[in-house]
Amino acid sequence: MSDKLAWGILSTGRISGTFAEGVQKSARGKLVAVGSRSQESAHAFGEKWGIPNRHGSYEALLADPAVQAVYISTPHPLHAEWAVKAAEAGKHILCEKPMTLNYWEALGVIEAAEVNGVFFMEAFMYRCSPQTKKLVELIKSGAIGRVRTIVASFGFNAGFNPNSRLYANELGGGGIMDVGCYPTSMARLLAGAALDKDFADPIDFKAVGHLGQTGVDEWTAAVARFEGDIVAQLSTGVAVNLENAVRVYGSDGNLHVPNPWMPGRDGSATKIVVQRKGAKAPEEIVIEYERPLYAIEADTVAEHVAKKQAPSPAMNWADSLGNMQALDRWRAEVGVAYKAESAEHVQVLRGGPLRAREGAPIPRGRLPGLDKPVARLVMGVDNQRSIPHCAAMFDDYFEKGGNTFDTGYIYGGGNSEKLLGQWVKRRGVREQVVILDKGGHTPHCNPAATRKQLAESLERLQMDRIDIYMLHRDNPEIPAGEFVDMMAEFVAAGKVTVWGVSNWSLERVKEAQAYARAKGAPGIAALSNNFSLARMVNPVWGGCVAASTPGFRAWLAESQMAVMPWSSQARGFFVRGAPYFQGDPELVRSWYAPDNFERLARVEKFAKERKVLPINVALAYVLCQPFPTFPLVGPRVPSELRTSLPGLDLKLTPAELKWLNLEE
Repeated sequence: MSDKLAWGILSTGRISGTFAEGVQKSARGKLVAVGSRSQESAHAFGEKWGIPNRHGSYEALLADPAVQAVYISTPHPLHAEWAVKAAEAGKHILCEKPMTLNYWEALGVIEAAEVNGVFFMEAFMYRCSPQTKKLVELIKSGAIGRVRTIVASFGFNAGFNPNSRLYANELGGGGIMDVGCYPTSMARLLAGAALDKDFADPIDFKAVGHLGQTGVDEWTAAVARFEGDIVAQLSTGVAVNLENAVRVYGSDGNLHVPNPWMPGRDGSATKIVVQRKGAKAPEEIVIEYERPLYAIEADTVAEHVAKKQAPSPAMNWADSLGNMQALDRWRAEVGVAYKAESAEHVQVLRGGPLRAREGAPIPRGRLPGLDKPVARLVMGVDNQRSIPHCAAMFDDYFEKGGNTFDTGYIYGGGNSEKLLGQWVKRRGVREQVVILDKGGHTPHCNPAATRKQLAESLERLQMDRIDIYMLHRDNPEIPAGEFVDMMAEFVAAGKVTVWGVSNWSLERVKEAQAYARAKGAPGIAALSNNFSLARMVNPVWGGCVAASTPGFRAWLAESQMAVMPWSSQARGFFVRGAPYFQGDPELVRSWYAPDNFERLARVEKFAKERKVLPINVALAYVLCQPFPTFPLVGPRVPSELRTSLPGLDLKLTPAELKWLNLEE
């Protein structure tokens, strides 16, 4: 890298000009390129700011080898797409706030920065200023005692224009996202400083507000409570003139920041007013600036590019993610929903149609009777609660080669099936994916109830056929043959392609298979019991059955029955399990035992030798069995899926399998 960081500016709006001026006055940056959606606009911007490389598209800007870092200032809904594309192009990134429309998009951006090894910072320029650093110093030093209340506001009356970015729903309009992000980030910063942390996230969050005719918030106020009962009052709007200041009240005084959001924009001095307990008059602390605010921001990036993140009080990755979660909560409180987040409109993060990427790491196998390949890692569909969450996880999984989704009639009260169906329809991938669905959960595990559930599941999924349909539980009071007949009926009617069972004993599986053979009916194609390296000490839920006993494993190896195991990684035992950790009662009850801790010790030793994570060894144990396995995994964020993938490449010998399982 040269002495100065070479900047490309992506988009040519007003704020881009402000940043361009900042780079020109910075100590460690230079302008080398600009990209716009038209060549004319790029040329005009380049002429104004003396930028040599002028590109008529964003793609061309990212392809420019002279560009080392990009400043992204598109409308809010485009931030995620171009941040991801910039990361994949190997460019360092400064992205205007809010970094994305929601937390789930933000996770995708941070994941792209992590995977591609680039710097990323959300452009809260005030966080880079010496005034903000001084403010944090005052709070941490106890200048006003223990912090009790934070009051922060940022709002203005822009005048109503339904087509402007401030009011248009399709552009992510409203006060919360445009300027409410400032007081939110400030309150989290100051609460964190009071707690001797870089930032803090609210424990409680309540808000009210006014929504205008375009469905975005025009003015709103919120109250947030942090650890230590620190309370913050936040207000924002695009149709109301607010004080635009920060006040902090403590046990021994208070302080006032008259210009918190644009301190030193032109390089002029700013001040913090401190009223200490017992003092006759307030103290004015003056902060001087060597460079204007946006120049400081550009230099903050350049100074920390090698570390991929800037230190607090600048926005690091975790800070930005926490801020996005708080903004999501604020919007939910007042009812702001963007069309771009709906099932009908949610886009693939990097744009374009969804497709598996070249060299996708998740391999596929086969199930008898199913003409589609089945991913060796199956995505669990039970923890997602919104379309943005589904899009973040399912798109990422699909791009990595995954095509098999596991859900159930009871998951999320039926919402899981609905969300999965909406995602499949929106992405247009029904013929490319394998749907594993389950019905017949206790106490409704009988043919009559299961028939009704299948019909409802198909309706929720918006599909006419389920690829793999399983009974979620067993009912020993009903002969296995009755369930075989029911499943044969589903297959004959074209509602199910192949069928299986979950949480059935070996004896009942054998009974069903014998009946199917005698009648010439389709038999069990796959079993979904628990199977993991850790022994399930107590059932996770009532009616749960493991298939990892020696007798069950021997039969599976002989019959070559495919297993699609749930809790294949023991629900986090190989990540969080430890005798001293008692914070998860379910983990303790279901998995804690001396033999499992011995397995954990062996896994950790093996993982260290192979230079992988313990969770990778646990997954490889399941994948390397002498019978087909398709483990069900339940990542909640993209990084959890990514860090599981090395287990796919870890090959274990029969001797290593036995050693890990304490069999020798």
